[in-house]
Amino acid sequence: MEYTSAKGYGGWGQAGMLLAFLGGGFLLAAIVQLVIYMQILPNSGDIMNPAALMEAVKDPANVNANRLAQVLGTFCLMCLPAVAFAMLVHGKNMFWLGFNRYLNWKQVSIGFAIIFFAGVAAGPLADISKAVLAHFPRLDTMAAKMENEYNEQVIAMSNLKNWGEYIVAIFIMAFFPAMFEEMLFRGAMQNLLVRWWKAPLTAIIVSSLIFSLIHFSLYLFLSRALLGFVLGLMYYKSKNIWVNIIAHFLNNFIAVTQLFILSGKGNKIDPQSLDTPVAWWWGLTASACIVVLFIIFDKFSAINKMKIYTKEQTLLAAADPFHSIANKNPES
Repeated sequence: MEYTSAKGYGGWGQAGMLLAFLGGGFLLAAIVQLVIYMQILPNSGDIMNPAALMEAVKDPANVNANRLAQVLGTFCLMCLPAVAFAMLVHGKNMFWLGFNRYLNWKQVSIGFAIIFFAGVAAGPLADISKAVLAHFPRLDTMAAKMENEYNEQVIAMSNLKNWGEYIVAIFIMAFFPAMFEEMLFRGAMQNLLVRWWKAPLTAIIVSSLIFSLIHFSLYLFLSRALLGFVLGLMYYKSKNIWVNIIAHFLNNFIAVTQLFILSGKGNKIDPQSLDTPVAWWWGLTASACIVVLFIIFDKFSAINKMKIYTKEQTLLAAADPFHSIANKNPES
């Protein structure tokens, strides 16, 4: 039988709604950031001048406005569409985005270890991407430009002069991006695709590729796709978005802390310097560790996952007595 949501919407209908909300979120994010950046430009007419805008963004006096623009933009682009989508197709219960109380410290600890080793395994993939793109000069030039623009944005937000700014950065650059991204890509998108297609691996791969695409980096496309895949698999095995958010946040937290330490030493911040070169054999070793950790993670998640599945079927049955039959999870 065809998959339908708690409110009876089919897969195509849900996909259309999610795309519509994403389009609206993109437009709202653009408007919000436009309003903020117009306030920091000496001449509001320069809003369409990329060079003038970048100069304003890099000005240390505008660092708070830049941080506000980034966090509000991410909120509008990812959080609002995910919440609106879940409420429309399922109802007000945020359980459908993966928010539930069924988790334990072992899941969180192992989840962070998995993300750490995924970062190590992703290192050689970045080198491979750069080596391949070097054979395509136009693409390589575009990739370098995208990377420079991203690094300038990071530098503009990483002027962490004191502990107060560091704490603010933890939320703006580490916690909120982790939460908003997980809500959209795992809680909304992956959840929909897994239930609709009934092909979890395909759903996780597609979600991870889109996750990487939205970061606009050719050099790091494969690396972020791997990170997205690992996060997707983690969510699939736990069915608890908090496990993903915490693990993702801790990964971001380490990067923010490194930036804070570099700022305190008065060094010129280079985001690329945070990525330690990784030999291919270290990448393979890390990949093997990820496999082992997922086996352990699966073991510690089994009981909680069954509780979540049981609650899901209860909610579906409450919405429609025959709904749980139509949406029966084949893995159960």
